[in-house]
Amino acid sequence: MKRPSWTATESNRRWSVLGALLCAASAVTTAACQPDESPLKTELERLQKEAARQESVIVSLQDGNKVMQQQIDLLNQELRDAKKEVERLESERKALTAKLEAQAAENRKLLAEAQHAAAKKVQASQALRVEDKGGQSEDLAKPLAVVSKAAEEALSRNGYTVKVSVKTDQKAAYVTERKISAPASLEVAGFRNQYLVSLQTLPSNGTRLSVKAEFEKMAQGGRILAASSEETAEIERRLITEIAKALGGAGKA
Repeated sequence: MKRPSWTATESNRRWSVLGALLCAASAVTTAACQPDESPLKTELERLQKEAARQESVIVSLQDGNKVMQQQIDLLNQELRDAKKEVERLESERKALTAKLEAQAAENRKLLAEAQHAAAKKVQASQALRVEDKGGQSEDLAKPLAVVSKAAEEALSRNGYTVKVSVKTDQKAAYVTERKISAPASLEVAGFRNQYLVSLQTLPSNGTRLSVKAEFEKMAQGGRILAASSEETAEIERRLITEIAKALGGAGKA
């Protein structure tokens, strides 16, 4: 059998077609053998998104922890400040309590002094009410304050302690403790005496000085002897003279 004869052009065409078919077959074969990457890529993208979300959550939690820590620090500071304030208030309370106790003690002291002064005033008032019953008096050309000072000096100089005194703008009175002098011998009697000295301002700005003595003589053994009115009057005049001397020779008003 006789083979057909092909020209060079036909031969080249035939080889080109064959090459194209082989390439197409190779491409189909390669595509069929290559694995499908779509599920892996999807899973990878999902994991990446989840990781990003988790990272965002972690960042949010960290930020939240920072805010929470700041709030805790703030609360701790407020607690420390509150504790200091409580300690300060407690210290002030103790100081105020001590001050109140001191004031209460001072008030009790002042009350006792006021009661004592009131009692002395009552005694002096009683003494003033009996001043007109006897005694010696003299009007002095000196104001009440000056005569009061002179009377206090004269009483002190002669050994008389003032037991009760009361002073006003117009009047003053002194009641002395009872002075006792023991008898020197059988012939020389002792005495016991108490003075009531009252001062009254006069319209002329002078002062009326009145002295009343409760004078008694004492014999040995403590026996009381009656004193005459003349002896008592003499004792009263002696004190007036002593007060006048203390005034520096004041004359009558």
